[in-house]
Amino acid sequence: MTTGFEQLSERQQEVLGEWLPGAEVVRDHSWGLVGTTVLEVLQAGERFVVKAGDERDRHLAREIRAHAEWLEVWVRQGRAPRLVWADAAVKVLVTRYLPGVLVLGSEGEFVPDTYRQAGELLAGFHGQFSTVDVDFEASAKVKALWWLGQPHGIDPTVVERLGEVVACWPTPSIVCVPTHGDWQPRNWLVHEGVVSVIDFGRAAVRPAVTDFARLVAQQWRGRPDLEAAFFEGYGERPGDVGAWQRDRVREAISTAVWARQVGDEEFERQGLRMIDDALAALG
Repeated sequence: MTTGFEQLSERQQEVLGEWLPGAEVVRDHSWGLVGTTVLEVLQAGERFVVKAGDERDRHLAREIRAHAEWLEVWVRQGRAPRLVWADAAVKVLVTRYLPGVLVLGSEGEFVPDTYRQAGELLAGFHGQFSTVDVDFEASAKVKALWWLGQPHGIDPTVVERLGEVVACWPTPSIVCVPTHGDWQPRNWLVHEGVVSVIDFGRAAVRPAVTDFARLVAQQWRGRPDLEAAFFEGYGERPGDVGAWQRDRVREAISTAVWARQVGDEEFERQGLRMIDDALAALG
């Protein structure tokens, strides 16, 4: 491989040398918080995106599965990148480059039409199939308590309250669908007014409401017009109130604890605020 791929493992570089001989790195899009490298590359006049995981990575396999099973609904519209090559064992994949700028931080981040489009996209993704999961809620309850047992910066009195809330949760069967897992403007691109989707490392079959959590905690706070625009595109909000409240609490806990583990202070503050909001919503 050429210069710019040094952060990848030797085997990953070998595989990419076979797939993209002579490729040049144009830009590093990695977030830097976890062991996933995202590189925009140029090869024989064409642009691609390379994603590679380190030895601790648990996301590349999910992303490869999403490309194989669920993404065609977006790809055929030009609203998600097309997979070109992938090797789950080596933890590397290559997609066609999708033009656009991140919605996060752009002038489109707080424009209602962005959310109407995002709602339409998500409705199509969720609508591909559904299944009843008898174990999801029970497993999610156990995982929430596990997160509370990890190192974190949550106030002890709040931890006690959260433990009481989670312990009382029912564990009913619940309808699950394909979900993106991190549905928010940092994973949307906009190009000539059209919104598209990237980053599928958290994609999995879950309750549909789990894809609303980031927006509720971020861009929709104080902006009911953005939420209304989203559901204008998406349609009726799925699930019952109890399921929605449980998911808000779970997302808040995991956000605060995970952010502390990776040293993201701003995201940790968001997680702590999410906890306050979720508990306040319970009354």
